[in-house]
Amino acid sequence: ASSRLQQEYVPSAHLSAACTCLAWAPPGGRPPPSKDGPQRKKRKSEVAEVDKQLDILAIGTAVGSVLLYSTVKGELQSKLDGGHDNKVNCVRWHQDNCCLYSCSDDKHIVEWNTQTCKVKCKWKGDNSSVTSLCISPDGKMLLSAGRTIKLWDLETKEVYRHFTGHATSVSSLMFTTVKPMNENKPFDGITGLYFLSGAIHDRLLSVWYIRSDRKEKNAVMSFTVTDEPTFIDLTVSEVKEEPVKLAVVCRDGQLHLFEHILNGYCKKPLTSNCTIQIATPGNDGDSTPKPVPILAAAFCSDKQSLLLVYGNLLQPVIEKVSLNTSESHICLIRDVQKALSLRTDVAVTKVKTPVVNSDTKVLVPGVPGHSTAVKTPSSGKEKKKNKRKPGETEESIEERLEALDIDVSKVKTPGGLPQTDSFAVLLVQGLESNDAEILNRVLNTRKENVIKNTVARMPIHAVIPLLHELTKRLQGNPYSASLMVRWLKSVFTLHASYLSTLPDLIPQLGMLYQLMESRVKTLQKLSRLHGRLFILVTQVAASETVQDVTEVNQTAKLVYEDESSSEEGSDDEMIADKDSDENWDEDEEKEEQSDEQDMTVEKEINGDSDLEPENESEEE
Repeated sequence: ASSRLQQEYVPSAHLSAACTCLAWAPPGGRPPPSKDGPQRKKRKSEVAEVDKQLDILAIGTAVGSVLLYSTVKGELQSKLDGGHDNKVNCVRWHQDNCCLYSCSDDKHIVEWNTQTCKVKCKWKGDNSSVTSLCISPDGKMLLSAGRTIKLWDLETKEVYRHFTGHATSVSSLMFTTVKPMNENKPFDGITGLYFLSGAIHDRLLSVWYIRSDRKEKNAVMSFTVTDEPTFIDLTVSEVKEEPVKLAVVCRDGQLHLFEHILNGYCKKPLTSNCTIQIATPGNDGDSTPKPVPILAAAFCSDKQSLLLVYGNLLQPVIEKVSLNTSESHICLIRDVQKALSLRTDVAVTKVKTPVVNSDTKVLVPGVPGHSTAVKTPSSGKEKKKNKRKPGETEESIEERLEALDIDVSKVKTPGGLPQTDSFAVLLVQGLESNDAEILNRVLNTRKENVIKNTVARMPIHAVIPLLHELTKRLQGNPYSASLMVRWLKSVFTLHASYLSTLPDLIPQLGMLYQLMESRVKTLQKLSRLHGRLFILVTQVAASETVQDVTEVNQTAKLVYEDESSSEEGSDDEMIADKDSDENWDEDEEKEEQSDEQDMTVEKEINGDSDLEPENESEEE
């Protein structure tokens, strides 16, 4: 009535096993109370009250268990386990006994005994996940739906009828009639009834008719709405001439009302009799009215007025509206913002804001997480300075900053060189501030272990910016590129697992990949050129070494003269005597001839005479 939150229950495993569906137990079908204390007899009025009160709530979870929560006690009563091994999509209580039916993404339907918390029966409901259930008015049949709709006999657990269903998974199933329209034939509990189904991403609600034969499997009529239906409520038609009233809330926040007598086949989809929307008045600063989404709607017991739930999901407004459905479109003006803002103010103002006087001085702590030495005033004189006399002016911000100045010289490590952890900090700072000086200092390191440790200690979020920076530098000077490759190597070896989790890794590293490809393509040509140049260079070097050989002194160390040779002719001797070193080099023929003659003579270095022409002819 006051649209205030009465009770809130957060399951202990709400993060790993979110609640997916819920259903109230029928008032009569409550498990008997535990026999702890002595039981007193209840008065008749008391029993009636207890029976009317809704208590147990069945909650399906994402991991396949079903929780039974008692709203009267405000605690979890029991947990049904072992039925499903996947998300529970729908839970439905049986009207008469303490049975609970649940269906799941594991394709099965489970019948539970809620008193023993055990599985009574489990059977395969569909080839894909079963998303919705509905129990027939007499409690002997069960409708189940994934995409196709099946009607099961609950005694034998066999399919009684098949229906074509929807193209997407069915989100809601409900019976629209209790008795068949044709009252001549005896009623078997199911034949002649109509039921309604809605599916996700489907703007048509279908109505199906259960026949005595199996001939027709398609819908007999359909209702069209503006968006996917999220909440459906209807008044069940009990008398033959009574129309079915339908309230459908769509994802776009509109409510559509239908009123139709179900009497056989209708080819054309039926449009709504009335559409309801809610909007803000559009005054106080905001001139444009804004739509307020309707979250749910239900008919009251008189079947005329509606309960509307609208506004914010965390703090919905519940209002009873009696409608005049002669108009086809109704827009209700509600100022949701005022109602919400007032409530939140009352709730949140436990936090007190301190009242700060104009004379007081607020001390703010230093930079958090900074471990650098802060200069503190040491001598008493300085302390006195801080105490301001009434006549003095206040310190300027500049002076205060100087007082907090961080002395860099004290922070250096004993070796003078920054360590790898400070390198990692420097690198992150450089990347965040895009400071070329810091980055040059870090990235021009050549020590392999320093690079490795720096990359290992840097935070994950800095990996991609570092890769971008390395890519930029790879395109520049070849000397810097050779240094960047070392960094790339350690980044890819140490952070491969993180990089492989990024969905947009290919566009992030596309540039780097293309750069490598283009470099690798030129490698073959470069190596061929290198080979040719190497051969040329070695040949040039070899010829230079040949020219550089120093001339050997060729004066004979010892001369032996043979008598027989001197007798042969003194002319020859004279010839050889006069021959010069240069002539021997020039005339190879004469060299051979003199060898043949087997004559050893002293070679004169300064000999400049040539062979006479007559001697030459003699020898020939």
